[in-house]
Amino acid sequence: MTTAVAGTPRGNARMARRLREAAELLEQQGDNPFRVQAYRRAAETIERMNRPVADILEAEGVPGLVALPTIGRGIAHGIADLVRTGWLPVLERLRGRADPISMLASLPGVGPVLADRIHHSLGIGTLEELELAAHDGRLERVPGVGTTRLEAVRAALADRLQRRRPPLPEDRSRPPVAELLDVDREYRRKARAGLLKTIAPRRFNPHRRSWLPVLHTVRRGRPYTALYSNTARAHRLGRTDDWVVLYYDGPSGEGQATAVTERSGPLRGRRVIRGREGESVRHYGVWVPPDPHAGLDGNGVF
Repeated sequence: MTTAVAGTPRGNARMARRLREAAELLEQQGDNPFRVQAYRRAAETIERMNRPVADILEAEGVPGLVALPTIGRGIAHGIADLVRTGWLPVLERLRGRADPISMLASLPGVGPVLADRIHHSLGIGTLEELELAAHDGRLERVPGVGTTRLEAVRAALADRLQRRRPPLPEDRSRPPVAELLDVDREYRRKARAGLLKTIAPRRFNPHRRSWLPVLHTVRRGRPYTALYSNTARAHRLGRTDDWVVLYYDGPSGEGQATAVTERSGPLRGRRVIRGREGESVRHYGVWVPPDPHAGLDGNGVF
């Protein structure tokens, strides 16, 4: 492994090591060689800088990181997460340590119980996705989120993500439901056939068994990583071979979606994207009459 260049700020050297480890794990898990190389090139760039990356982020934000040689937008957002939270989400996931509920619960005003409810009702597991939900009306429909808590979450997210303005109410960068379901279909088919590399997750795996299949794939140039859900609720309900978490790169950072098999209603037995049931209904061409007493979204959709 390449050693740090003399004069490299200590924070940069640590960051480069983590990016290089992410590249090595991506390569071991069969990801696209171009993506592997992107992480290695980013590590080399940061390792050779004599200005702390954290200073660039503070002064110029994510665009300042994107302006650096070899650092694309997706990696830039990961570096920003690492500076601000101490976590590089892609690396935690590749190591088998990903815990989206703990990430959400780290925000003031969001404890473990509410974080679990948000994650499983909206399919959210990143701060960027939570920020969007806090501004587009979805978060306030989650039980336990009143006006005061909603404003506290918005303020905490703005501080954590260092936003000058809220995100657009509609994030057109989100992948369409059809694309997400296509990745879900590929993952479940290959996982059942034993065609995927497996990792040993750190959570809910006392014997360190390598059981969790991982898929790295691409749709329309967008990198995806797919894994079965390894949350407490998935284990408690016996859904670890049904709920699939899909991670993807977006212009505002990493996004996440969860595909599940619907167990009731007109979509029963079909794969849907949690939190985007209305779009799932339209994807399948199913009409559902509106029912204001059933927690629907105004289009007759759960």
